[in-house]
Amino acid sequence: MTSLIEAPYPFQETLGFTVTDWSDGACTLTQPLHDHLGNRYHILHGGVHATLLDTAMGFAVAYTGDPDLRQLVMTLSLNVNYLGVATGEAVTATGRKTGGGRKTAFASGELHDSTGALIATATAVFRYRGTEKRTDTK
Repeated sequence: MTSLIEAPYPFQETLGFTVTDWSDGACTLTQPLHDHLGNRYHILHGGVHATLLDTAMGFAVAYTGDPDLRQLVMTLSLNVNYLGVATGEAVTATGRKTGGGRKTAFASGELHDSTGALIATATAVFRYRGTEKRTDTK
């Protein structure tokens, strides 16, 4: 699994999340709760929720199992339900592929805080954009 995880891209480095698990149809990300990710109420900004859920679901539908091949996807639709305020040290986003076909994929996601509380849920539709050779592995 480690050989499949890509090197962090600049936006990922800015937020600070890591891919902690990635397998066929599933992905888990962990994001520390940094002060700079808060909104004006000093709670995790909703855009961070959406980014983490979109990313976890996108990785879940893009898994190839081949360390040399990257499946490209783009988000067509993203729906996020905000359910609570994150507490603790970090949040964990999980994404799962729920269906799809040759050109599109469907996924669901959940965001939990470090106490285990469910903070947000999401669904998304992705379009497959082809594949490319990977050059940036950990």
